[in-house]
Order: sequence, then C-alpha cells, then structure tokens
Amino acid sequence: MPPKRSTPKILHRAGELRKQTTPAEKKLWAHLRLMRDQGIHFRRQHAIASFVADFCAPRKKLIIELDGSQHLEQEEYDSERTRYLELRGYRVLRFWNHDVMNNLDDVLRVIWNALKDANGEETKRTAE
Repeated sequence: MPPKRSTPKILHRAGELRKQTTPAEKKLWAHLRLMRDQGIHFRRQHAIASFVADFCAPRKKLIIELDGSQHLEQEEYDSERTRYLELRGYRVLRFWNHDVMNNLDDVLRVIWNALKDANGEETKRTAE
C-alpha cells in the first residue's frame, strides 16, 4: 500500500480551506480549471505532508501559492515550506493576491512557462 499523502487532520483542514476561497483564489482557479483541456489537472487546497498548497498540479509537480499581506510576517515559514516541497520534487510559484487580481495575464504567463520548463528553479513573486 503506498504511503499516505498527509494526515486525516491536514486533509480535513484542506477541505475547510476549499470552502473559504479568497477572491484571488476564485479568480485564478477559474483559469487553472480551463487548463484541463490541455491535459493539465490542478487541485485546490491540496494536502502534502503537513502543508496545504493553494493549487497543485501533481503530475507536473507544480505548486502555486497565493500570498496576501499576512505572508509579510511569515516569510521564514514560507521559505521553509518551499524548501520542504522542493526537496520532494515540486516547483513552487508564489504570487501576491494583488498580482492575480490586477495582472492575471502576467501570472498565467509565468504559470504556462513553468509548465513548459520542467527543469526551472523557483520563480519569485512577480511584484514585491
């Protein structure tokens, strides 16, 4: 039997987060779902070990995180989390909510480039 992806507690938390979607997450999710036509399947609030990724394309090993102002105070935690996920083979893209709401075309372009570039490094936020 394959190892569990996460604990029941974290899986439950992921389900709760799916019910509390932010406006930026709703906006991006509407576009990520359309990528299914190209064979790219994203999941929302996807649990991996003790973390919940905002969006994850498991087969592509790509995680997309949306950050609001609360992330200014948890930069160290976010870096540790990113390192953990990268050690498991994921590429992590981080965007500010503001960028999703105001520069969605640029955000989607970065995501598409990451999907094409399987050997890329972590892409930094598009705006600080």
